[in-house]
Amino acid sequence: MSTRYRTEAINDDGGTGVSRIVGGLEVAVSNPLSPDADLSRTNPEQLLALAWATCLDATLQAIVKAAHRTRVRVEVELHDSPERGGYEFHVTAFVSAEGRTLAETEELVAAAHDRCPISRLLQGAATVGIRAEDWAS
Repeated sequence: MSTRYRTEAINDDGGTGVSRIVGGLEVAVSNPLSPDADLSRTNPEQLLALAWATCLDATLQAIVKAAHRTRVRVEVELHDSPERGGYEFHVTAFVSAEGRTLAETEELVAAAHDRCPISRLLQGAATVGIRAEDWAS
């Protein structure tokens, strides 16, 4: 197995400060649960939503060969985890495809979820879901 791409992220500030990619992007972060949270900064929930939405839609576009538009909307919720303590993410991706029926979109969802690297990482998690929805322009 060969490495096709590699990146490295570092955070040494915790939930409030800066997360950065070695030699690249720096992202100001803020804990959304903090009473003085800076809403102009991002957080892990938003970064997870962006990462999966981007990866999943890129996978969909590869499958449909850019023949029509697709859209992925990802919702990330932070919940208390009574069984394990602390918190857990509840993540749901909603996929739509222009000009496709809901049944056809469900087929695309299955194919993309099986192929997308982030979907593969999340598959099997009890708090992760993915579903088709009608196209809304």
